Formats: sequence, C-alpha cells, structure tokens
Amino acid sequence: MPMNQLQQILNKVDAARSIRQSDESSFTAMLEAARQELIQLASEFPADAKVAYECASVHDSLGLETGAVPYYEKAIALDTLDVEDLRGAYLGLGSTYRCIGQVEKSISLLTKGIALYPDDHSLRVFLALAKYNAKDYEGSVQLLLDSLIETSTSEHIQLYRRALRYYRDHLDQTW
Repeated sequence: MPMNQLQQILNKVDAARSIRQSDESSFTAMLEAARQELIQLASEFPADAKVAYECASVHDSLGLETGAVPYYEKAIALDTLDVEDLRGAYLGLGSTYRCIGQVEKSISLLTKGIALYPDDHSLRVFLALAKYNAKDYEGSVQLLLDSLIETSTSEHIQLYRRALRYYRDHLDQTW
C-alpha cells in the first residue's frame, strides 16, 4: 500500500495550495513536482483508486484536463474509492469532460453522480453547465433554479420560492 508515500505527496499538495494566493509561480512549481510524484506512484500501484484519483485531481488543478481523464476513469472503474472521493471523481471527471468538449459524456457521468448523491448540488450545478453547452438552456436554468431554491438561505429567495418553482416549469411562457 502506498498510503505513506501518498500522504507525503498530499501534504506537498496542501502546502502548494496554501501559498497559491500569494505566490502563483511557486504554487505551480510545487504542484507540478507533486504531479510527477503521483504519476510515478500511479505507475507503481495501478490498482490503487485513491492514487489515481489524487493524480487526476492534481492534473485538474494545473489545468491539464486531458491528462486527468484516464486517472479519473481508472479511479471510478476500480470501484474502491470511499464515498467522498467517489463523489469528487464523478464531479471532477464530469467537469473535465465538459471542459474538453465531451459534453454528452459529461452529462451522462454527472447524471450518474446525481443518482448516487442526490443531495449534492455541486453535481447539479456542473450538470447545468454541461446542459448549457449542449444547448439545453431550459434544462440548465431549471437545474440552477432548483439548486438555488434548495440551498439558498436568502430570505428574499425563499420568499419567492413558490413563484420560482412555477417559473422554472414555464421559462418560455409570457403572460
């Protein structure tokens, strides 16, 4: 098990993220070094879903979406991630598919993620973005309105909750 090695690399990733606001170039250099270590670890432990997931996440953080895809796919396919990491893998891969223009794959994967995690509104918001890219503007706005109504603590949003739910289903209608 590469847990000790993995934890050391993740500590470096956390250190890099902690300086991102103040020193972008050091952040990038530190994350790139961690990425290289994770690639090596993933090659040594190809059946470790956690290593694959963390490798995908670091690729994503560096804007290397295409490089993240095979690691996310492997992490999900191995079917051994804990609940939170699996949720993160669905969101990460779904978002990545959208970013690289594979919108239908994005919609399919995010929809599966929502089936597994129905209360996770972040998955719904990313699905709304993918639906927008697929030119399903109505579906996109409906998802966003549902998430807004369900998650907003704004008294003003909640005051108009009933109206927003009605308009959600009548977006193109005028009176």
